[in-house]
Amino acid sequence: MELNYLAIVVAAIVPLIMGAVWYNPKVLGTAWMKASGMTEEKIKSGNIPVIFGITLVLSFMLAFTVNGMVIHQVGATQLAYSNPDAESFQAFMAEFGNMHRSFGHGALHGAIGAIFFVLPVLGINALFERKGWKYILINVGYWVVTLTIMGAIVCGWK
Repeated sequence: MELNYLAIVVAAIVPLIMGAVWYNPKVLGTAWMKASGMTEEKIKSGNIPVIFGITLVLSFMLAFTVNGMVIHQVGATQLAYSNPDAESFQAFMAEFGNMHRSFGHGALHGAIGAIFFVLPVLGINALFERKGWKYILINVGYWVVTLTIMGAIVCGWK
């Protein structure tokens, strides 16, 4: 199974677009700033090109990870890596190669990944940083929506 690099590139842009919407002051930006202790001065003090550049690199890494999370045939491909021309592998892929390859399935697994991975990771960090539930829910909500969209793109775009 070959990677759909175009789908991965498009999915990697999703966190930037969603961040611009989600953390906009007219949406949840003001609530996030209050919950996180962020100030306008702190925002303006950051090196924006570096922040967005690193964010894009990390988003590409995430998009590659989402690919393996939402497309189940990746596991079969990894098992057959030493012999992808094997008749049994070819028969398996002929029968099941496109099974569960839809936007809806990818969205579901993206959301599940956010709830069962991102929520615990961000939640634990936030608790030790003494952040409130509002902070946790704003950030986890962003990742649920973002990973849902990324999963839909990567899985459904054949």
